[in-house]
Amino acid sequence: MAAKHSNDVESSAVEAPSLESTPTPPQHGFFVRLYTGTGAFDIIGRRKLWFAISGALLAIAIASIAIRGFTFGIDFEGGTKVSMPVAGANGTATVQQVEDVFAKTIGEEPQSVVTVGSGDSATVQIRSETLTNEQTEQLRTALFDAFQPKGIDGQPSKQAISDSAVSETWGDQITQKALIALVVFVVLVAIYIAVWYERYMAIAALTAMFYTIITTAGVYSLVGWEVTPATVIGLLTILGFSLYDTVVVFDKVEENTRGFEHTTRRTYAEQANLAVNQTFMRSINTSLISVLPILALMVIAVWLLGVGMLKDLALVQLVGVFTGAYASIFFATPLLVTLRERTELVRTHTARVMRRRKPAAAKADTAKADTGEDDAAEAEPEPLAAASVSSTPPPDKPAPGARPVRPTTSKTGRPSGKRKTR
Repeated sequence: MAAKHSNDVESSAVEAPSLESTPTPPQHGFFVRLYTGTGAFDIIGRRKLWFAISGALLAIAIASIAIRGFTFGIDFEGGTKVSMPVAGANGTATVQQVEDVFAKTIGEEPQSVVTVGSGDSATVQIRSETLTNEQTEQLRTALFDAFQPKGIDGQPSKQAISDSAVSETWGDQITQKALIALVVFVVLVAIYIAVWYERYMAIAALTAMFYTIITTAGVYSLVGWEVTPATVIGLLTILGFSLYDTVVVFDKVEENTRGFEHTTRRTYAEQANLAVNQTFMRSINTSLISVLPILALMVIAVWLLGVGMLKDLALVQLVGVFTGAYASIFFATPLLVTLRERTELVRTHTARVMRRRKPAAAKADTAKADTGEDDAAEAEPEPLAAASVSSTPPPDKPAPGARPVRPTTSKTGRPSGKRKTR
């Protein structure tokens, strides 16, 4: 009988852990968690890291703008621009050869000589200060004599060399109109966001927009490409894209945090972090879909066809898409949470959530302590089973994507599976 009682005790001790086990969400891989958006990536909790990275990028961009500045195109500063096919009857023209011909003919160095495109469609573009009609004609003649550029029919033709001139007055007008367009765009966007969203979202969205402007301009300054009207158009385009991505994330944040002060399941920061995770895949897909035509534009229009103006448009859009997507996820939403946590409503709610979680943590510590002390209690199987059930602590923090579980237990310590009725 003693042996039988001992076996019953051992079997009860073995079966007890199964009663206190609670279902846990399965641990999925990186891409599964990214696709499902269950809140597994702690973006908001690491916002100090993202602020540090954003600050470093912003500092580099500002330093480049202050030190290197921008290379404004002929449309902004005025001057003369001469274009000529690289391929000619006398061979392929190089940048150094073209600079030598220009200096010998005009008597001074050109401002810039670059090769645009590749293959038979490649062209040499010469930019200089404003030349007179006689100087321009002399330059065209000297270039034709030196390189014999081929026309559309494949024969050497002087008409293959084109020129254009822009006065400084026209350049000033273009600059003024570009600045007016940028200011009007920013003002209209600020009014729309301020009306549609609450003020903290408006502040965060506008700050992220200016961050995108400065970082994109900084990259353009580092590369050193000319700023043309196409650059301004591309900048306005990517600002719209950046705001669209931010609005998508903020819409989800607003949906998750609506009435958050009446619940104590998650804090405001955790709800915002869940919103970022839920829109992560959408932001990535939108960015990739936007990048593909831009890359096609750069490859086909710039390198194959040699359309230099499209190069400026493609570069600013390519940089802007990446900086805009980064700003909407890693800058705008963390900034929003930081601003909201300064309000009394969010601070009070966060304190309530933390107070609610303290008993759960205390129960978990007590359960661990009781498990270590009851080595001699194996002779009493029934109290052990009851203790196993009662020591199950509620989760300290809701698992990502998990629904609340409300098990009911019977007097025997086993789930009854029945709902109490009154």
